[in-house]
Amino acid sequence: MRRVHDRMWAGLESWVPPEVERIRAAIAAEESAGMVDDFLPPDLRIPSHDQVAGRMMPWPQPLVINGEMAACTACGAYRDWLVLSTRDEIWLRCRDGHQQHETRLDTAWYNRHAAPADATHATFEDCLRHLGH
Repeated sequence: MRRVHDRMWAGLESWVPPEVERIRAAIAAEESAGMVDDFLPPDLRIPSHDQVAGRMMPWPQPLVINGEMAACTACGAYRDWLVLSTRDEIWLRCRDGHQQHETRLDTAWYNRHAAPADATHATFEDCLRHLGH
């Protein structure tokens, strides 16, 4: 036992079992082989939530909130809304372009009712054109 101990201290034998050395060698070989980029190509990626200023969806039918029908405060329109979600606020936009903050709705409501995004746009106006407003 003393002879084995002296050989270990002299560095002639390893303190580490051979299985551990084989595992370390395999990991080192894998790391040196290079990493493969498994992310989607840039044209297939969607922006993250911190890169998007807001989201919007069309709401063609009348919007009933807590038993009341929402109506535009400027023109009285009650259907064909765009529902905008931005900075944890919900805004309604009528066909005439009037916008009003809707405090009775929240982001959770928007997320429950919104379909997956079909497009992203650089400007608010581009998005309005895309949705026919």
